[in-house]
Amino acid sequence: MKPIILDYGNTDPLVLEPSDADVAFDARGPAGVKGDAAAALVATAIDAPGNGPPLVAHVVPGDRVAVALAGPIPATGPIVATIRARLESAGIAADDLAILHAPPLTPASAAVAPALPAGEYVFDPSQESGSAYLGPDAEGTPFHIARTLVDADVVVTVGVFTWDAALGGSALDGDLWPAFAPAAARADVRSRLARSGRKGVATLRERSRDIGWQLGTMATLRVVPGRGGAVHAIEFGTPLTADRAARRHAELWRPRLPGSPRLTIAAIETPEPGMAELVRAVAAAARTTHPEGTICIASRLASPPGPVFHRWRQGVALKPLVEEALASGDQSLITDAATTRFFAQALGDRRLVLLSDLDQGLVEELEFGHAATPEAVERLAHRAESLVVLHEAERMFPRLG
Repeated sequence: MKPIILDYGNTDPLVLEPSDADVAFDARGPAGVKGDAAAALVATAIDAPGNGPPLVAHVVPGDRVAVALAGPIPATGPIVATIRARLESAGIAADDLAILHAPPLTPASAAVAPALPAGEYVFDPSQESGSAYLGPDAEGTPFHIARTLVDADVVVTVGVFTWDAALGGSALDGDLWPAFAPAAARADVRSRLARSGRKGVATLRERSRDIGWQLGTMATLRVVPGRGGAVHAIEFGTPLTADRAARRHAELWRPRLPGSPRLTIAAIETPEPGMAELVRAVAAAARTTHPEGTICIASRLASPPGPVFHRWRQGVALKPLVEEALASGDQSLITDAATTRFFAQALGDRRLVLLSDLDQGLVEELEFGHAATPEAVERLAHRAESLVVLHEAERMFPRLG
């Protein structure tokens, strides 16, 4: 086979040379565009959508318009600039246009967020005055969401559409809820995920749909990432039609693999990943790896796991650890408990080898294999009898057969 070049955020990528592999599958996401080409995709989507009216038909001069951006959206600058230009051409004054970014539910990276251009803001869940009552759900539970969205005459939602293998399907990143929920509701979401795992996801998705309905959102832009932080596709329309179309494009992040190999080597391309990316990558790799096989994750992970994860790896039963974290009310512990729960479910009995920036002693204390150098991973690949390689595994949702 030809060498497989695997980027994992390091200056020098991994060069894998599997020799006698029975199964050697090189799984990559779809290509994409950036810059002016991404802006052109946005313009086509909002000017001539496949189903429904163009963006300018959703507003009239004098409307207060809120553009709500949720998720790690690639090419955010060109996307926002194009939407802003169209809205201004439709008579929306700059003072009547609010562009609101959602902070992540769980910080996915230690990287410092870049400064936003004038007129763009990040929603602060901790400020009570920044949220407003929207209405009750079917059970009478009150909904509160970012006040900017409640006060707007028209809300345009812009969300990333990607996969989260740990959740067993599409990610929550690009949804209105819990992206624009106040701190108390976000805390409830974390507790629900720690307590119920995947079982709690369906309720969160239903709540997001209810909130969109109560806000009256009819203009939704869905962005499907491509490889290397590019944009693969953009769809615009009602929430339902945009989601369906985006899901079809995102199927290219769901490669079909020929079998369950004994070794999967998966890369995390995010330059400074956190535990959230690690869990997603492990969950994606587990879908391709024999239950008694080995997963090797190549990344620049430098942030150690929390105390709940650490104690679980040292042999303490997971259920009482989760209950203890929930009883504490400490949000960092609850987040740690949810992370640990999803990680344990994904890994199962598979062996994990880490090429990362974590200390070797810590990795071995967690009872994971430590790859000291890229060459150690390359040797694993060379000796493998069956092998799958996943690029940008944190975005992948592979399937067998």
